[in-house]
Amino acid sequence: MSRDLLNDAAARAARYLDDIATRRVAPTSEAVAGLATWDTPLPETPTDPAEVLRLLDTVGSPATIGIAGPRFFGFVIGGALPATVAANWLATAWDQNTGLHAVTPATAELERISLRWLVELFGLPAGTGGAFVTGATVANFTALAAARHAVLERAGWDVEANGLFGAPPITVVVGEEAHPTLTKSLGLLGLGRTRVVTVPVDAQGRMRADALPRLSGPAIVCAQAGNVNTGAFDPLAEIVAWARKGGAWVHVDGAFGLWAALSPARAGLLAGVTDADSWATDAHKWLNVPYDCGLAFVREPEALRAAMAIRAAYLPVGERRDPSDYTPELSRRGRGVEVWSAMRTLGRAGLREMIERNCRQATRFAVGFAAAGFEILNEVVLNQVLVSFGTPDQTERVIAAVQEDGTCWCGGTHWQGRTAMRISVCSWATTDADVEKSLAAMLRVATREIGRAR
Repeated sequence: MSRDLLNDAAARAARYLDDIATRRVAPTSEAVAGLATWDTPLPETPTDPAEVLRLLDTVGSPATIGIAGPRFFGFVIGGALPATVAANWLATAWDQNTGLHAVTPATAELERISLRWLVELFGLPAGTGGAFVTGATVANFTALAAARHAVLERAGWDVEANGLFGAPPITVVVGEEAHPTLTKSLGLLGLGRTRVVTVPVDAQGRMRADALPRLSGPAIVCAQAGNVNTGAFDPLAEIVAWARKGGAWVHVDGAFGLWAALSPARAGLLAGVTDADSWATDAHKWLNVPYDCGLAFVREPEALRAAMAIRAAYLPVGERRDPSDYTPELSRRGRGVEVWSAMRTLGRAGLREMIERNCRQATRFAVGFAAAGFEILNEVVLNQVLVSFGTPDQTERVIAAVQEDGTCWCGGTHWQGRTAMRISVCSWATTDADVEKSLAAMLRVATREIGRAR
């Protein structure tokens, strides 16, 4: 029965992925309304697992948005590579709680190897430590916990033992365009969401090096590699040089921008990044592995371990690296299985081709919209495009119509006082033909909606 159920699940999943490139990207209102079918009283008696699976597929699949497909440009979200989907299924069957090497050696080794490969790919300092977490939010949290430990240890304070009550104050410096998940992480760490020194930014959202404040005492500086709207990079080399003079720890939020290191044409955007102290990124963005998978890297592994490790009498202590010593969680799935599978499948050349292709496709969107007379609001340096269709009302109407059309899916944003449609290109599945098809549909919809407004 178990084999039959798994075969049925595999067949249903395969059909879903077979259809993803031809179906509309957004679900219909009827499909979403159909989710009410699930909302019943809890059954008193067991239900056949095959019937449960059928209900999930027949009701849920039509109501999903096509994130796994080639024309979803709404957020910086990659579709899952086939190899990573298959690896995810196998890892789920393994059901390994990847906290301790002595208990789950296979998944612990895959994490260790994947982290080494990633440190090499990004060009981070040899010996850099790392951790697998849920996403960039927790990656920022994890790296900043190591930063908090390190800067207070230098000041003679053990924050893990004594907390922040009575601790030397920490100055935290962020840019005006810091991602809200970074702010959330600072709040969770007791460093305050608003108790920060904010540096003004330029027209692309980059921290202004000429506006960096004077530093004194324990300090953490948070820079950004890849603005979520424009794709712009803070001037990392200048920020690091300034921070070093003040004895500050430099953390880089590179949720998707860190992957630019794989593209020779764009690696210059990251100049100075390897001189930072910690970094955060997502694998479920540009590495295109299934949700969820974030990565935290710390130059000083012992700072990360000091901030995260715990001990208990029932937990075996071995001589090998225990993943739980470097992450907030003790119980967690083996995220390294999919990451190792993605990198082993693509290799350096495949990873580089994917990053460069997506960046080229973003540029194609920008060129197409500009040629049609629409305003591009950002310098397209990576995979992000902001386009305005005129007034805020016109732009919002076009965004809604594009989503309803179903050919592709893009979201809206507000950028320095302007309303824009944001196009994020980061899926392995997106072909140049998908870009042309999506661009034609968006221009057709925009022309129609603006014509109606007149």
